[in-house]
Amino acid sequence: MSDPPAPREPVTGAEQIPMPSVPGMTHRTVDVGGLGMHVAETGSGPPVLLLHGWPQHWYAWRRVAPLLAAEHRVICPDLRGFGWSDAPEGSYAKATLAQDIVRLMDALELERTDLIGHDWGAWIGFLICLAHPRRVAHYLALNMYTPWPESPSPRTIAVIARLWYQLVIAAPGVGPAIIGRTPFVRSVITAGAVHAAWSEEELRAFSEALKAPERVRASTQLYRTFLLHELWPFARGQFNGRRLAVPTLLLHGTGDLAVDHRALGRWRPHADRMEVELRSDSGHFIAEELPELVAARARSLFGSPVGELPIGDPIADRSLDGARDG
Repeated sequence: MSDPPAPREPVTGAEQIPMPSVPGMTHRTVDVGGLGMHVAETGSGPPVLLLHGWPQHWYAWRRVAPLLAAEHRVICPDLRGFGWSDAPEGSYAKATLAQDIVRLMDALELERTDLIGHDWGAWIGFLICLAHPRRVAHYLALNMYTPWPESPSPRTIAVIARLWYQLVIAAPGVGPAIIGRTPFVRSVITAGAVHAAWSEEELRAFSEALKAPERVRASTQLYRTFLLHELWPFARGQFNGRRLAVPTLLLHGTGDLAVDHRALGRWRPHADRMEVELRSDSGHFIAEELPELVAARARSLFGSPVGELPIGDPIADRSLDGARDG
């Protein structure tokens, strides 16, 4: 096997904010098919990749990563266009972002890894599991729909209504203005939270990192691509012929104002070993509201034999079928 690409220092510029600090985490930029991808790392042992969503970056895992570091090599990349990774023009299709992560695994010589994903990072995680099941040992998804949509029903209107913020972000002129010039990003993060999980400094670390023009463009392209090119194929059952073979747990805070826990999808016919745990004590950003829980579920899942998906506190757990009736 050839030597992996030499690491570079994380890209910074006059428009980029200082890198937040988490004790024990190191930083480098890895060349991933010509894309400079910033990676934060800590710990040692079997690898686990942590994929953030919008409007965040690697720092979203600041509370979970140290809890896993005693037993795992924890790898937190910034997705294309976010944090300290390159933000090129061109495609922000989710399949492209998923391929970036597979190429990162190749560059880091990770034949197989455990995986955690949140929000768009969770969607990208599902795409990786479907396309490259041998590369993922176990998958913990946080607050995201599954790839198999619900059948149309009266609830569909409520689900679609939750996409209003995506339309705003994707709109020419409007999206860049609200991201770069208003408290919109802070409001998105804190809306629906059950716990006060962010300091002013932490909120600034996310909101300010998106204000550089190329990163504003990345955000608008991320949602514009979804709304114009990806939403309709998904709604028509694009993934109905694909099976999820990776043992998976979807952990979801029911205070989520973006992703409706009552319509997470028809996953049972399509997944070999998958369970859903709903938590009434969290909103959308569960890794920051309940980091100890997320880490505990990860350790339990990653240590489980194939075919077993242990879930914790039975009082807080409800099946997806039960959630639909709520």
